Amino acid sequence: MNWRTALSVTFFSLLCLSTIPALPAMADPGWQEAARKYSDVAPLEWGQDVTGVITRFDPEGKDLLALSFDACGGGVKGCGYDEELISLLRREKIPATLFINARWIAANPDIFAELASDPLFEIANHGFEHKPLSVSGREAYAIAGTGNAMEAAWEIEGGADAIYEATGKRPLFFRSGTNHYDEVAVRIAGELGHKVTGCSVNGDAGATNSARQVLEELLSAQPGDIVLMHMNRPEGQTAEGVAEALGILKERGFSFVRLSEVLPPVR
Repeated sequence: MNWRTALSVTFFSLLCLSTIPALPAMADPGWQEAARKYSDVAPLEWGQDVTGVITRFDPEGKDLLALSFDACGGGVKGCGYDEELISLLRREKIPATLFINARWIAANPDIFAELASDPLFEIANHGFEHKPLSVSGREAYAIAGTGNAMEAAWEIEGGADAIYEATGKRPLFFRSGTNHYDEVAVRIAGELGHKVTGCSVNGDAGATNSARQVLEELLSAQPGDIVLMHMNRPEGQTAEGVAEALGILKERGFSFVRLSEVLPPVR
């Protein structure tokens, strides 16, 4: 059993409870080397739209939108599954990018495997502990961020490894918990082969928006927008809002794309 598998067996059963494992000692030095390069670099930016974060794409004159859905993990609500939403996307044949946290994978292994095998969707990295990505412990929405470059690198790599262990594929895109970053942490993500992808439209405000608000946000979208919503809160009204919006957006001529169709891989 390698260290990755041992880590999954030992810790993942705890991740969707309140207990979060301590940062483990890793055998593979690759992610650590990426962190060390930035260990003494002080960040100058903090927020959702800092240098290096992708919030839109070039639609090349076409009416294209990229829908993305986060599965955050943590607690009972964080590890939920909005089956109505996913069924809607499948029924309407709407491709989407799913940003999945390691804790959600641990709580929903069979559902994750089903989603990962569906060509309609692509799987992206939503981190290991769903923390804001910081090299100095900055917080967002009262959630403490990663405390240094090493923790930031593991938040990225731990999430990527959970996906790799389940699918055999490394994800290309990363979005942090709360979608907050400093620009140094974003550079670390790039070193680890990830494109940090935020949004230009916050569709459901953490699945707290009403169906009407979700509808209004989606109808405000312009070609090239990346829409952020959630697929782990079935008690919310995201599915209802998306259902109302899809027909109108199609009538307006919009088509939908996965991020990999419009954003090139990291060089």
